Amino acid sequence: MARPSKPLLNRELIARTALALVDRHGTDGASVRRVAARLGVNPASLYNHVPNRAAMVEDVRALVSEHIDFAPLRELPWEEGLRAWAHSYRRAFARHARAIPLLMTERASAPVLLSGYEHFVVAAEAVGWARRDVLPLLTAFESFILGSVLDMSGPSIVFDPAGQEHMFPRVAAAVDALAEEDPADPIATRAFELGLEMLIASARPR
Repeated sequence: MARPSKPLLNRELIARTALALVDRHGTDGASVRRVAARLGVNPASLYNHVPNRAAMVEDVRALVSEHIDFAPLRELPWEEGLRAWAHSYRRAFARHARAIPLLMTERASAPVLLSGYEHFVVAAEAVGWARRDVLPLLTAFESFILGSVLDMSGPSIVFDPAGQEHMFPRVAAAVDALAEEDPADPIATRAFELGLEMLIASARPR
């Protein structure tokens, strides 16, 4: 038999196409019409493989989240596990920063992510966190990690007192102090490490 001229449509191909479009166009890339156009099919054809746009978004979430290493949370002491997990989480989303606003539009139900959350909950309860506080704790870490990713994707230095140094001399001096740092990453990674250590220092229940 002759090979098909186009790749056979399946759910993974749809998700990978959607993610590539989101990487390029942001949230607007995750439209059924745009994904179908990229694949060269009628939009209705996608619904033979994925029930709706929300399910497609969850498939995108799964593709990004499969690179988060949750194993340290169950294999290492609490603080060490948090540190390794957080670094892994940041790396996974740093590759797809433009997906973050999209993923915030839907509830997280991807099994690959929920299985990781299960490890987080078990580890948190093991060090004494009350059940009602576990998800706020997880959200605090996730908000910080994803905020750090968004920080990475913006200007390397967002503070710009140029022309106003006389009004804000200490801010201007602090910006000047960054001159000897890595010009490609003068703040974001150091801010992440500093903030992460502050979170981890408070990561046991009082």
